[in-house]
Amino acid sequence: MRHVDFSPLYRSTVGFDRLFTMLDSLAQPEGAQTYPPYNIERTGEDSYRISMAVAGFSDSDIAIEAHRNVLSIKGERKDEGTGEGSELLYRGIASRAFERRFQLADHVDVTGANLKNGLLHIDLKRTIPEELKPRKIAISAPSDKSAKQIEAKTAN
Repeated sequence: MRHVDFSPLYRSTVGFDRLFTMLDSLAQPEGAQTYPPYNIERTGEDSYRISMAVAGFSDSDIAIEAHRNVLSIKGERKDEGTGEGSELLYRGIASRAFERRFQLADHVDVTGANLKNGLLHIDLKRTIPEELKPRKIAISAPSDKSAKQIEAKTAN
């Protein structure tokens, strides 16, 4: 749960509206980034994809780096001036620089990235080494020849 709507409580309380605003701000971590928005999806048993909405950015504006268990995506758009004789009246497409970091689990590798229709897709694959995979251990029954039977003397 990321966001709780306290607006119905504002109408029924007097003097507590600031309290609900404070509670609402505590729910979101300080300095939490909301840009650019992203999705994380599972595309297979051991494969995942991070999709980020990076409208207006080209592949030369974005740098992706995987170091140890941290995936960093940085975007910085070069300032393109509007055409000569025109002025920008409203800017709705964000062109600010961003940096997103994702903490990757052990044995997760980045297999590729592509930018299509304003969405940056980063493909991830989890590869578990053979020595860490669970293995089935067969249970063997002892043979009759190797089994020694202990005879006990009965007490008279």
